[in-house]
Amino acid sequence: MNQSDIDNIQPMIQGVLLLNEPMHKHTTFGIGGNVSCYIMPKTINELKKVLKYSSKNNINTFFMGSGSNILVSDLGYNGIIISLKRTFKTLEIKEDATINSDSGVMLGSMVKKATSKGIKGMESLVGVPGTVGGALYMNAGAYDHEISNYFESAILLDQFGNEKIYKKKDVKFGYRYSSFPKNEILIKATFKYHKGNPETILKKKKTASLSRKTSQPLKYRSAGSIFKNPEKKSPAGYLIDKSGLKGLTIGGAQISDKHANFIINKGNATAEDVIQLIKLAKQTVFEKYNIKLDLEIKLLGEFDVI
Repeated sequence: MNQSDIDNIQPMIQGVLLLNEPMHKHTTFGIGGNVSCYIMPKTINELKKVLKYSSKNNINTFFMGSGSNILVSDLGYNGIIISLKRTFKTLEIKEDATINSDSGVMLGSMVKKATSKGIKGMESLVGVPGTVGGALYMNAGAYDHEISNYFESAILLDQFGNEKIYKKKDVKFGYRYSSFPKNEILIKATFKYHKGNPETILKKKKTASLSRKTSQPLKYRSAGSIFKNPEKKSPAGYLIDKSGLKGLTIGGAQISDKHANFIINKGNATAEDVIQLIKLAKQTVFEKYNIKLDLEIKLLGEFDVI
């Protein structure tokens, strides 16, 4: 991405456009070098213009929610990062328990408002970080519940700014996976839930919240779970713990001594510190248990092969 590209993009944006922006300001990890251009468009038309331009000029473009579940390289990212968390925030909850949500709505906000209206099925997602769009893309879940369980339809924009509608039958979901094209950005989603007993919903919500507080290192900055849980095997955190790596520190990063599938930023961690811990965890678990750990977080920018 060069100065000419920046000069052409700037007039398109009435929302937020930040140049050479440090990404540690925009990730839950608090880690990351600078991105060439960080954009929070004000309208869908602005977003379409940027997508068309970046596609036509072969500019690297990444769609980011709230900045959770991501590790940005210390070298930053040469391209555009687009976030919808500031302006795409309309949330509609209907009497029949249908929910229409813009992708920039925080998942926690949707959970709070839905459960307060007696809608069941979202209680276990309390405390899960990120936006609705990001959560649906990765099929976020907790305690055997996934956001895709109640998915009905979504509107996305392709790389040329064209709107596309995906129905439930059009999308495949799996563990921390959806088949939404990675070069398209989710704008709005519709979910169909059911009404339930308010007391039961509140009890389940409190149980899930308490479980997170007691088992996860919430007072430190992190990206959430680093690895996916291996299918039909012990959880990743258990394997890392039993490999003797719990509490291990490299630089400013640490494999949490509270939950071994979390790597926390102790205050001055770099992406390289985190990568070294990831490599060590993968290698040690494989050597000890012959199990390959796959990343749940996304890596953005230049990294050595892991």
